[in-house]
Amino acid sequence: MRHHPFLTFNPWALGLLAVAAALPLRAQTPPATDAVSVIASPNAPIAVPSTAGTDYRISSNDLMEFDVFGVPDMKRDVRVNASGEITLPLIGQVKVAGLTAQAAEQLIAAKFEEKYLRDPQVSLFIKEFTTQRVAIEGAVIRPGIYPMTGQLTLLRALALSGGFAPYADIKQIVVYRNGADGVREQFIHDLDKVRSGQEMDPTIRSDDVIVVQRNASRTALRDSLFGDILSTLNPFK
Repeated sequence: MRHHPFLTFNPWALGLLAVAAALPLRAQTPPATDAVSVIASPNAPIAVPSTAGTDYRISSNDLMEFDVFGVPDMKRDVRVNASGEITLPLIGQVKVAGLTAQAAEQLIAAKFEEKYLRDPQVSLFIKEFTTQRVAIEGAVIRPGIYPMTGQLTLLRALALSGGFAPYADIKQIVVYRNGADGVREQFIHDLDKVRSGQEMDPTIRSDDVIVVQRNASRTALRDSLFGDILSTLNPFK
């Protein structure tokens, strides 16, 4: 009796199929990290839990405490308007959006020193800051745009996306950032080195785009392996 070609038992081909099916199970996920605060409303300001980080950039709707040492009447809370400005006594409106708190302090001090005060010690403390966002794309479980509050690092951002998808290349994680004068900057990070302490866990800023590349060699191996299996199982070759 002749066997139908589709019913022929081929242990070698079935073994290859089992290996190929197991490959995606080797996808890596970032180690557990501390919880990151995420809020649902994209516009609601929140209280700063500890510090906004020295590289936090002031945004519209942020609430800040302004003070000048030795001049108690100057102390007040000011909120950044839609144009990115705050209104202060004597000097009026000052554009602070896009600056760090330290840079804004220096700018305001210079304006006071022009006409009103000698060597003013200006202090800006961010009491509330608006929700900001980071985009995570590529070989991750849940790509998308995530709200971020407080200081966020690369490892914590990747944890928000649920970990890595199969064939993720954790040695080639790219962070795109809008730099000075609108020039887009690109930073490449090796997550193995970050985890081992050889590189610092970089701080992620609002509007950064994180792209996790796919490992080209592993993807090619998968495609080649499945091609061999299909060729072996094809009775009409």
